[in-house]
Amino acid sequence: MGGFDAAMDRFTLVHAAHVVPVRPQRGALADHTVVLDGTRIAALLPRDEALARYPGAESVELPDHALLPGFVNAHTHSPMSLLRGYADDMALEVWLREHIWPAEVRFVNHDFVRDGTRLAVAEMLRSGTTCFNDMYFFPDSTIEVCREAGMRVCAGITIIEMASSWATGVGEYIEKGLALRDRWKDDPLVGFALAPHSPYTVSGDAMERIAGLSGELDLRVHMHVLETEWELKQSYQQHDSHPLARLRRHGLLNERLSAVHMTQLREADIEAVAESGASVVHCPQSNLKLASGFCPVADLVEAGVNVALGTDGAAANNDLDLLNEAQTAALLAKGVAADAKAVNAFQALEMMTINGAAALGMEERIGSIEPGKQADLCAIDLGHPATQPLHHVVSQVIYAASRSQVSDVWVAGRRLLNSGKLATIDEAGVMKSAAGWQQKLSAFEN
Repeated sequence: MGGFDAAMDRFTLVHAAHVVPVRPQRGALADHTVVLDGTRIAALLPRDEALARYPGAESVELPDHALLPGFVNAHTHSPMSLLRGYADDMALEVWLREHIWPAEVRFVNHDFVRDGTRLAVAEMLRSGTTCFNDMYFFPDSTIEVCREAGMRVCAGITIIEMASSWATGVGEYIEKGLALRDRWKDDPLVGFALAPHSPYTVSGDAMERIAGLSGELDLRVHMHVLETEWELKQSYQQHDSHPLARLRRHGLLNERLSAVHMTQLREADIEAVAESGASVVHCPQSNLKLASGFCPVADLVEAGVNVALGTDGAAANNDLDLLNEAQTAALLAKGVAADAKAVNAFQALEMMTINGAAALGMEERIGSIEPGKQADLCAIDLGHPATQPLHHVVSQVIYAASRSQVSDVWVAGRRLLNSGKLATIDEAGVMKSAAGWQQKLSAFEN
């Protein structure tokens, strides 16, 4: 027996009052256990069966909790956490051109990206996010921070027709990004996507080059598309063409595209997106705050489009709280569709788990609690007045729970948030650094 017990030492049993696997079961399983074997999920079993099958294994008790797949933030600009609250309550064009872009020109460098990403990762882990799809300059610094913290990241190879402190033009953006991919392509926690900023900041020639690389290297394309009415008008003025038509013409409207925002969709556009197999990344709070428009989520879902969820950057949101984003997405979809059944609680949960994983091409690895998948998990303590009585677990998670109830997070089997405490991040140091950047940015603005 002693030898058998020793063999069990490598397993960890996470016992939860409720396990919500997302796939293949759609509901919550009471008194179940997720068995971790290193970085992977070994089994999902009733508690008593798990204890009998794995004697001697380490146990983690979550007596009042819902255990869920880790959340996937399918669109953000993590270093922009340092610009949270820097410029609020103004139109997107004014916000970008008069405030955000000038600040970025002045301050964005390796240190800015490193410190901003650390702040963002701390916030995301505390709110249950285990993987994020990023788009920003100096992605090497973002990767460095994520590897230190144990966070899963899809690093965007940012591409834009303007010089920055990271690169001088399209060619250099691509060259530097692909060099990073070659360096980190074997790291299990680091993925990559081509990240052209938008149709209005990338030429047709650049789009065709990106499309070629996407197909050749099997890289996803992560891009702002149809974010505002201005973008739509500008496309007709400059190209005499709809943005989606341009994407199709240049080879980007396909199953590898994650189109972010998509607030300006007509019925024919929804059909075109559905036929292409592209994913849509919905960022409801950013869209609302910048008055960008309303993404017709219910119509997209009805058409069979994979809809994922993103927070956008903290400069536009102003947080990276995907749980709150899911509640907003569900409520807003009902209002836009004038249908209380539109985007139910489980669909909202799918959007920030398995749908997000699918948008990143990672649905076989993360996004649900299934044996063989990576052990990316988050636990929400439902033993709070705000989530009692507990009639329906998933409904309480989406409509009532807050990120302050996220108690524990695992990424690839590593416990990065333990009973509310970050295990791999110096939180006091992160806060001190953020305060230093606040002083620099305030002096620049004034």
